[in-house]
Amino acid sequence: MFLQADGLAGPGVVQLFMPFIIMIAVFYFLLIRPQQAQQKKRQEMLNALSKGDHVITAGGLYGEITALKEDYATLKIADKVEVKVSRSGIGSVING
Repeated sequence: MFLQADGLAGPGVVQLFMPFIIMIAVFYFLLIRPQQAQQKKRQEMLNALSKGDHVITAGGLYGEITALKEDYATLKIADKVEVKVSRSGIGSVING
């Protein structure tokens, strides 16, 4: 506690740090937590990939998975045209 010139007590330590505590809580609930949920959802999508899935890569290529390895997937993007793509480069799976 701080004593002011007139003898009254000043603000407590908790009151001094309350704005910082509130800012940290806001950052956690608005930025960090949603990002962690999004990363978890993406990892589940990448783990669930299987042969025959239609996908879109991060670069915008549409293709069908013809083979899966631990680090990469082989996509058929046209007749007699297959490319190897890093698993992390797959942006989304197309339903249907």
